[in-house]
Amino acid sequence: MSKVFKLDGAKLYPSLTLLILFILMWFFLPVPKGVSVQGWHLFIIFILTILALIINPLPMGAIAFCAISVVVLTNTLTLKLTLTCFSSNIVWLIVSAFLLAKGFIKTGLGSRIAYYFVSILGKSTLGLAYGLTAAEVLFAPLMPSNTARGAGIIYPIIDSLNSEYGSKPDVNPEKDTRKKIGSYLIKLLYQINVLTSAMFLTATAGNPLIVSIASSQGVVISWGTWAVACIVPGLISLIVLPMLLYIIYPPEMKSTPEAPAFAKAKLKDLGPLSSGEKIMLLVFALLLGLWVFGERVGIDATTAALFGMAILLISGVLRWDDVISETRAWDTFIWMAVLILLSDQLSKLGVTAFFGEKMQKGVASFSWVTVFLIVGLFYFYVHYFFASMTAHISAMYGTFLVVCINAGVPAMLIALFMGVGSSLSAGLTHYGTGTAPVYFSTKYVTITEWWRIGFIVSVVNLLIWGFIGSAWWKVLGYW
Repeated sequence: MSKVFKLDGAKLYPSLTLLILFILMWFFLPVPKGVSVQGWHLFIIFILTILALIINPLPMGAIAFCAISVVVLTNTLTLKLTLTCFSSNIVWLIVSAFLLAKGFIKTGLGSRIAYYFVSILGKSTLGLAYGLTAAEVLFAPLMPSNTARGAGIIYPIIDSLNSEYGSKPDVNPEKDTRKKIGSYLIKLLYQINVLTSAMFLTATAGNPLIVSIASSQGVVISWGTWAVACIVPGLISLIVLPMLLYIIYPPEMKSTPEAPAFAKAKLKDLGPLSSGEKIMLLVFALLLGLWVFGERVGIDATTAALFGMAILLISGVLRWDDVISETRAWDTFIWMAVLILLSDQLSKLGVTAFFGEKMQKGVASFSWVTVFLIVGLFYFYVHYFFASMTAHISAMYGTFLVVCINAGVPAMLIALFMGVGSSLSAGLTHYGTGTAPVYFSTKYVTITEWWRIGFIVSVVNLLIWGFIGSAWWKVLGYW
């Protein structure tokens, strides 16, 4: 028997609201002086696309597909120009990284590496924290989905450890043992997840979008440039955060002597390294080398990633069915391509510069240092109003970058600071990025604790990246 189709009001009403807003803005919102009609129409479509990403009436890929359809139907952009967005090397880099990440999960190499670190460092709860942190850092360069990294590999290991030590939330206060080790590990590893997202260009899907927007303003950031810029402040944050949470949100159990044995038992169950894992390790090492040094010999990051994918396919580590069934990769391919197109065309049509100049008047009397602080902090903490890094970046990164550059802020300094801030700010709330709801829904951390600790960590991160980070970038000659 076929299913009876029923309209979903929860999705239909927001969509109708957006349609009405589109009609009102399109026909009744006057075109500002200094902006072309084409640019203004594209801006309206862009704003409503971002609004749709925030209220989420449809999946991101579907929203992007609708946006690109409207762009062509209204003759705002030509079909030929619109379809060029799918040839972006940045988009193919992130898709390739998604597929490479599948190799980590499919072969079991990801879990093996995480348990290996636990077996070495896990004699104490703090050691467990550093062991899982080390695993997160190792996975980040090849996993552009922080949700897959955090929820797909790290969380199951945390869950196993919590079960091993009897740490679980309960409505009965006498049976509630969440703070034994669980609360600490859950909250810490979420913060580590957004921190590692900031450290590598390919660690989360929003970072390549940042690079694309920055390049439209003449700021070129390669994979190696991003990694070198983040290595010093990133490592300091990775060292500080486990200790910080150990002090402000301490676990009740400080010693975990059974954890190494537990991890070794898991490793024994996995058996010796399979041929697939060995190939995955070699590809991982090869890609890191090419991403850091490849440009010196004419191999860019996307070419290297595609080459790595080819090795995995030829060797049989991944099958073609694995590639075409990786829906997150192709979903990201669509929405990222469309957002890059919209952002790029808004810049080319002068709309980004127009709003940047308007905002510039408000900070014209300030020094560039003051502008850097005001804009940087506002950009960071406005993430309280976003449930997506991508929506945050798309809505504000380009305009704020123009404002700062026009105010005399060194271009690379503000581009990198807001770039890493796009990820770090997701640590503020329990909805800041895709990993957050997964970790928060475990009920190990209350909403009050989540927001309080998130704010404290944000201050520490801003101090590290604002002072040490900017000083390191000065040493590198980035500004």
